[in-house]
Amino acid sequence: MNQSSNEESIRSKVGSPAVIRSDAEWRSRLSDLEYRVLRKSGTEAPFTGEYTDTETTGVYRCRACDAELFRSAEKFHSHCGWPSFYAPLAKDTVRYIKDKSLFGPTRVEVRCASCDSHLGHVFSGEGYNTPTDQRYCINSVCLTLEETSADQA
Repeated sequence: MNQSSNEESIRSKVGSPAVIRSDAEWRSRLSDLEYRVLRKSGTEAPFTGEYTDTETTGVYRCRACDAELFRSAEKFHSHCGWPSFYAPLAKDTVRYIKDKSLFGPTRVEVRCASCDSHLGHVFSGEGYNTPTDQRYCINSVCLTLEETSADQA
């Protein structure tokens, strides 16, 4: 199935995203790397993202549409090479898509619910000491960080 058909089937299952732009608009708004990861479901190289080891208190937003996605309070060090969170800000801020793009077990892709941009993947049952036993492995390039005081995070 090509990318366009795949995106159509995703949208038909979860409804239309609130932020809709043409491919040309996305290309003009995003850097080449941001476009490849956010709009074409790519992955940034591990241990290269600006938020991998960040401990700043704040809210992580979608770089493509500015929707709030995660809070620093749910971020943890998984040492996997990408920022890791154990839960999104709210259940309706992200969408989940079965990802069969790699040989092996089916993964669960995480997308922004507001603009349908690829963020990363979520993994369960890895044994991390978190309240959910989940690891949202999110590409730094998909995020921006809005710093807040500790009582707002």
